[in-house]
Amino acid sequence: MLPLVAVVAAPLALSACSGSGDVQVEVKGAAGTKPEVVIPKGDEPGKELALKALAEGKGAQARKGDMVIADYVGYRWAKGSSKLLASSYVDGKPGAFPTGQLIPGLDKALEGRKPGARVVARIPPKDGYGENGNPQQQVSAGDTLVYVLDVRAVYPKDAAAQGAPQPLDDPRLPKVAGAQVPQVSVPKVAPPKTLQVRTLVRGNGPAVQKGQLLALQYAGVFWRNGQVFNSSWQVGNPYATTIGTGQVIKGWDQALVGQKVGSRMLLVVPPSLGYGAKGLPQAGIKGDDTLVFVVDLLGVH
Repeated sequence: MLPLVAVVAAPLALSACSGSGDVQVEVKGAAGTKPEVVIPKGDEPGKELALKALAEGKGAQARKGDMVIADYVGYRWAKGSSKLLASSYVDGKPGAFPTGQLIPGLDKALEGRKPGARVVARIPPKDGYGENGNPQQQVSAGDTLVYVLDVRAVYPKDAAAQGAPQPLDDPRLPKVAGAQVPQVSVPKVAPPKTLQVRTLVRGNGPAVQKGQLLALQYAGVFWRNGQVFNSSWQVGNPYATTIGTGQVIKGWDQALVGQKVGSRMLLVVPPSLGYGAKGLPQAGIKGDDTLVFVVDLLGVH
């Protein structure tokens, strides 16, 4: 899958892009359905970024730092030929696009888009992977990229849990303050040896299911000293991951499947369900570290 990678109308076709250049490609199909993309054979792609909205959508606009969840197809176009590189319609799961951390052309393509929008982007190398390309993504130097993106959801960078606060008065567990960015206080006692899962805010959304793409905010804290080692609030984007399938640590997979969207969860994860005896040196995590997480469940797809 290209890492950015990336309703309502009758079938649409596109050949020109007024106001932002000519995207040169034809796109057929209604927004939200698998698009049919025709890239002209023998033609060379234009050298400037070209964007075209085929559906506008409704709701909050995507801004820098937001997480956009979108279905997409991505093509490589160079030397008069093109190749499909990735498609969420084939994979069966949308992509997660953390705006502000994408290649420039995708950031520009998603800026201001609303849920339900469909946008076509022709991205030249200078707004893509540059002179070096990206061999891991099968993108060579000089390749232009073509994306069609159908926006499902936009999660603002300040998104947080929405629900009913739940009391937690256990001196053996950390205390969490703050309605948005959590402040975690770890008690000066030995950490629990088993996974601890507590609901701090109970949401009323759907239950998280195994295999879904889960959008969330989180903060991770060491039990040993109460210091934050990672946080989506500090990074500046919400986070998204497939849950329950081994894409994250076991403690998250076990704790978050079945919880309600909108909830804020407190997780205390022993080493065996975290990063194991090897730890994660690049994050400062030791092999015997118990980890504390506060996780806000924003949405599932």
